[in-house]
Amino acid sequence: MPEELILEFFSSNLIYLLLALLLVVVVFKAVKIVPQSEQHVVERFGRLHSVLKPGINMIVPFLDKVAHRISILERQLPTASQDAITKDNVLVQVDTSVFYRITEPEKTVYRIRDVDGAIATTVAGIVRAEIGKMDLDEVQSNRNELITTIKVLVEDAVDDWGIEVTRAEILDVNLDQATRDAMLQQLNAERARRAQVTEAEGHKRAVELNADAELYAAEQTAKARRVQADAEAYATGVVAAAIADHGLEAAQYQVALKQVEALTALGNSPSQQTVIVPAHALEAFGNAFNMLKGKA
Repeated sequence: MPEELILEFFSSNLIYLLLALLLVVVVFKAVKIVPQSEQHVVERFGRLHSVLKPGINMIVPFLDKVAHRISILERQLPTASQDAITKDNVLVQVDTSVFYRITEPEKTVYRIRDVDGAIATTVAGIVRAEIGKMDLDEVQSNRNELITTIKVLVEDAVDDWGIEVTRAEILDVNLDQATRDAMLQQLNAERARRAQVTEAEGHKRAVELNADAELYAAEQTAKARRVQADAEAYATGVVAAAIADHGLEAAQYQVALKQVEALTALGNSPSQQTVIVPAHALEAFGNAFNMLKGKA
């Protein structure tokens, strides 16, 4: 009896059960949850219909389907090496790396098949073209400007693919062995030249300082002579004024005073123990003594 009741229940409610199951399937197919790091491309009858953003989305069951699940995270292309020739005909090998992310999945899906390969080819062509416009020294010294230029040109080239180039890097610029040897010789020659220039500048500075010292000594000697000449001129002026005021007596007094000073200095000399004085010198000493007494 219980089995008959169960069969009777299902037979009488089969339609409702089928409708409930269909409803569950419809809801399951209509509701789409998209992760934060993805965007889903929806097709209807084989054609692009919409792009589902992260979160809960609704589609029409059995008509719409999610054809592509695209990651929108930033990606890095594998490091690529390409040969390039500089403006001064030097062969270099450039290692590059590019970072990008997909911003418009519908363009990426329907306009390009191999995104990484297409970007790598584009970067290689742009790098060769830009390095061909520069000398080797400019490539080495203006690397930041070259990176900026490459990034802008790659962005313009891949804009139709719904891709944003976030960063471009030149990892290394390698030279062949012959070019390296030539650059090393040039570097050694430049170092030797700088050493010679430094030595010559040091010698020049030493000569200039020596000349300045000699000039300073000459100036000081000239100043001393000028001071001595001024002193002698002053003394002469004093004597001339005394003669003008006191006549011949003042002149005789000065002569006698000089004679007394000379004899005194001669007597005080440590190398002289006996002083022989001529008679006229004694007479002059006496005259000077008399004059001194008269002055007193």
